[in-house]
Amino acid sequence: MAFVIKKIGIIGAGHMGTGIAHVFALAGLEVHLIDIDEAALAKSVANIDHYLGRQIDKERISVAEKEAAIARISTGTTYDPLGEVDLVIEATTEDEEVKKAVLKAVCPLLKPETLIATNTSTISITRLAARTDRPGKFLGMHFMNPAPKMALVELIRGIATDEDAFNAVRDLVEVMGKTAVTSEDFSAFIVNRIIMPMINEAVYALYEGVASVDAIDTALKLGTGHPMGPLQLADFMGLDHCLAVMTMLHEGMADPKYRPCPLLVKYVEAGWLGRKTGRGFYDYSGDEPMATR
Repeated sequence: MAFVIKKIGIIGAGHMGTGIAHVFALAGLEVHLIDIDEAALAKSVANIDHYLGRQIDKERISVAEKEAAIARISTGTTYDPLGEVDLVIEATTEDEEVKKAVLKAVCPLLKPETLIATNTSTISITRLAARTDRPGKFLGMHFMNPAPKMALVELIRGIATDEDAFNAVRDLVEVMGKTAVTSEDFSAFIVNRIIMPMINEAVYALYEGVASVDAIDTALKLGTGHPMGPLQLADFMGLDHCLAVMTMLHEGMADPKYRPCPLLVKYVEAGWLGRKTGRGFYDYSGDEPMATR
């Protein structure tokens, strides 16, 4: 009999954890959201409520569906309730040591059959799984950003991931109405491995004086049909995140084609991380974003 996932624990109430909780609750699953910061939990639930309201405005869901989704979400600052869940999703900061510490603390509390997934976009699934007591029940479940809007979930097997565990999570993705693609456990998986070098090359084009920010983004939007230019996308994702992925690719592949552009490094050193800091390749202080170069 296939393992059925009904209750989910999510560790981390940041942007990704919030979006993942939103998706699962709306799909009819019980969600327990955990963070060490009670204010972050309150903000997360408020954001979910807000975005569900926007879905009502767009006539994508009903008021009753929103109310039911919110009712399915519980929150807390300790790991103890994870003893009741069928799947734990780790969605903490993209720092391998932080993730390993969280996994080590959580595992002793879980039922033997509970599965664990990580939302990492870059870190080896096999390495993380090896720090748990259940590498066969561990896999990568990388949601795209923003999770409620994007239709794709990358599923990544570690070297030890059991087929039953993988299939249970793949079935769950279908329940959410999203599409799963399977990746092997290589640096940055599929989407980031392809899109981050494109962003890095766009930064090189800016760095080398090939074109301005506006020209680069306009060229990619109109010339390739992309909904957002690569530098706009970098600002949306966070330049620190882009640099971290490129550094991981460069180190993991030992290939100079993945070397982060020096201009990207400088922007991160300056604290110009994109939308979240109000300045990146665009300045967001005014009514409309303005290119900074």
